[in-house]
Amino acid sequence: MSHPLKPILLQGHERSITQIKYNREGDLIFSVAKDTSGEVLKKVKEHNKQINDIQTSVDLTMVITASKDCSSKLFDSTTLDHIKSFKTERPVNSAAISPIMDHVVMGGGQEAMEVTTTSTRIGKFEARFFHAAYEEEFGRVKGHFGPINCVAFHPDGKSYSSGGEDGYTRIHHFDPQYFDFELEA
Repeated sequence: MSHPLKPILLQGHERSITQIKYNREGDLIFSVAKDTSGEVLKKVKEHNKQINDIQTSVDLTMVITASKDCSSKLFDSTTLDHIKSFKTERPVNSAAISPIMDHVVMGGGQEAMEVTTTSTRIGKFEARFFHAAYEEEFGRVKGHFGPINCVAFHPDGKSYSSGGEDGYTRIHHFDPQYFDFELEA
């Protein structure tokens, strides 16, 4: 016998919701929307422009954001206390936390409507890797011909994927040297 789902309707946002995630305990929902309504328990003030993406760590203890303000930020998922910042010179559309390394990957690039006015070299359509503890960039992966809209690590941490405005989904497998890499402090 099947049990019908009984949805709970949470009202508050007046415009489209673009991301939704749970915290570790499952008692809080983080949402990103194109408005400022809804019940606000704590507002993230560390970004000064639109947040495009939120993703959680595999153990659900951290949340990473990606913003049009050219940065990505790491937060404690329970308190929303700011932990680390990762800065670029282009808008960040997506960011993810490695499940096995102290690394984050970020994707973005200049706005899609501006792409035709510049070369792809200037557009900065690269996935960028940062050390999560030191906030230092240590690598870039090229391949997309337009802004990267989404990034995700595979659950085993041995690869990541990126999806771009160019219509391609790219799956990148890490070389063995990636797992031996240590950033010099």
